[in-house]
Amino acid sequence: MSEEFTMTMSSSRPYIVRALYDWIIENDCTPYILVNAFADDVEVPQEHVKDGQIILNISPSAVQSLFIRSEAIDFDGRFAGIPKRVYVPIAAVMGIYAKENGQGMIFDSEANLPKPPSPSGVDDSGDKKGADSKSSNSGKKPALRVVK
Repeated sequence: MSEEFTMTMSSSRPYIVRALYDWIIENDCTPYILVNAFADDVEVPQEHVKDGQIILNISPSAVQSLFIRSEAIDFDGRFAGIPKRVYVPIAAVMGIYAKENGQGMIFDSEANLPKPPSPSGVDDSGDKKGADSKSSNSGKKPALRVVK
């Protein structure tokens, strides 16, 4: 019963974003998302982008037709009184937090996250893992952190 298989899991980011959104709303706070405005397929008003990022208020009073799906967040919003459709791929969401107290989570870039090792101890290139690969990862910090 020692079958070996590699299980690829989808990103946990959309689930975390939805959970934190609900938690922020239930605590009567205002959910903001931090977005990489220059990521692929992002549709946000570029005139409000600063340093390649935009912060969006996604509270029920600020947006209409909010959908937080596995692939993207999209909604109708108003920017300087002008209605706009906003589309943010989940990978472009850099964080979600409460405006009032900053509680929430900032995400690391998914492109930089290490791939989980295969059960056989062989990485994607087919090389056996040795002491060199372990020592190169030992200086990295964990991907999770507490945001206060």
